[in-house]
Amino acid sequence: MIRALIVYCHPRPGSFNAAVRDVVLAKLAAAGAETRLSDLYARGFSPVLTDAELAGYLDCPANQAPVAQDVADIAWCDTLIFVYPTWWYGLPAMLKGWLDRVLLPDVAFLMPDATSRVIRPGLHHIKRLGVFTTCGASWWLTALVGAPGRRTLLRGVGFLLPRGRRVAFAAHYLMDSSTDASRRRHLERVAAKMDHLLRGAG
Repeated sequence: MIRALIVYCHPRPGSFNAAVRDVVLAKLAAAGAETRLSDLYARGFSPVLTDAELAGYLDCPANQAPVAQDVADIAWCDTLIFVYPTWWYGLPAMLKGWLDRVLLPDVAFLMPDATSRVIRPGLHHIKRLGVFTTCGASWWLTALVGAPGRRTLLRGVGFLLPRGRRVAFAAHYLMDSSTDASRRRHLERVAAKMDHLLRGAG
């Protein structure tokens, strides 16, 4: 059984990102997956890593208490999917704050210790990573800037997952000049990417 956590980040209920989210959820339902949806704006999730949280950042497992449900969701899932808009080439503040506060030491990674001088991955149980976003900028401008949002999730979070993980990514660029046809094609692309992500699972 697939156990999928969808981290969704958009302030408007009727956004195109909501349509992307719904395609993702429909594909998971068709695959018989168990799902948990974390709608950050609907929850009023605070992205702020407080002074107290930073002071206790390395105090494991007490560091998990402020975000206990999110940590439980991460521990539960074997598939992690992000749906969000790209703003200023990167992640919305709320989603970046979710990474800061939830992907903690002894949750997502292991800190250096007497046996290792480097940070080590800790999300070995997550086998699939999906990233679905929208961008106001063009593909070439996003690439020129370095696509920091995509790199943070696919490379940064991806590093914490095991080798051989299955990955899916899709972005609709030039959203400000998108059309009904371009948005329809993108939802079809998201559906195909989800098929790839879930292939052989279950």
